[in-house]
Amino acid sequence: MLHENTAENRAEARKSALEESTSLAQAKIIYNLPFNDLLFRAQTVHRANFDPNAVQMSRLLSIKTGGCAEDCGYCSQSAHSPTGLKASKLMMVEKVVAEARKAKAEGATRYCMGAAWRSPKDRDMETLVAMVGGVRALGMETCMTLGMLSPAQAGELAKAGLDYYNHNIDTSEEFYSEIITTRTFADRLETLSNVREAGMKVCAGGILGMGETTDDRISMLVTLANLQPAPESVPINMLIPIPGSRLADAEPVDPIEFVRTIALARILMPSTHVRLSAGRTQMSDEMQALCFFAGANSIFAGDTLLTTENPGEDHDTALFRRLGLKPMELEPAE
Repeated sequence: MLHENTAENRAEARKSALEESTSLAQAKIIYNLPFNDLLFRAQTVHRANFDPNAVQMSRLLSIKTGGCAEDCGYCSQSAHSPTGLKASKLMMVEKVVAEARKAKAEGATRYCMGAAWRSPKDRDMETLVAMVGGVRALGMETCMTLGMLSPAQAGELAKAGLDYYNHNIDTSEEFYSEIITTRTFADRLETLSNVREAGMKVCAGGILGMGETTDDRISMLVTLANLQPAPESVPINMLIPIPGSRLADAEPVDPIEFVRTIALARILMPSTHVRLSAGRTQMSDEMQALCFFAGANSIFAGDTLLTTENPGEDHDTALFRRLGLKPMELEPAE
């Protein structure tokens, strides 16, 4: 018999999920539940906090591509890896706003702007601030990912009205140095703290399929869930092996394990948007459907994600129609 979605059940789901988010041992127990039990639990939490048939549509634009000083083993834009990607200069504000306008016309409510930097230079801040203002004027949520931020830079972006700042922790603290050596896990957390202190919302997630263990994936989610508060947005990426990168030959993650990770993210972070992010071109429609059932309720729309392929608008529209899903409407500003 199906459980009724009553206010009492919703409150209990929130309480249960919040209590369990603090314990790595408890998170492991949840992750290893029988698959059907795990999905039922995740869907129960999801329904207590969101419309289960609405998916947030975001668009991602690379505003400065390639030449990054970081040595992230998964990235096509690292200057340390012979991926063949040429570095570009920072885009003009007018071009970014024009692209955002087209994205809004195609149904996107959040616009994310990414630059391949270790951190932005002070001379670029005026241009970045202007981009934020231009996209906000269109009535869209704004997000940027620019690398590490100082408290002053975070404050400047917050003052400009930036809604979200993305800074993924990528993996567990224990596995982090196997993937990146030019910065530490603590550096990542420091930027997230600077973002939160400045008053912006946090977007932080990770990548699956880099050679990490199941425990690494669980540890990553527990770290995110225990941030105070938890991130408002958590992108879960499937590694796209980039020729020339250190992880070009990484073994693909098992689809069921990927769905389990989505479900655990939903249970540990009940009110967070869990984004099914990079790697969707490598997923079957059935795998994506399971991810949505497990609690994923955000995707990047469009043909590209920074420098990699993404399912096009036609494919996503057809998939949404088959699943009875609809784009999530932008919530009115408080």
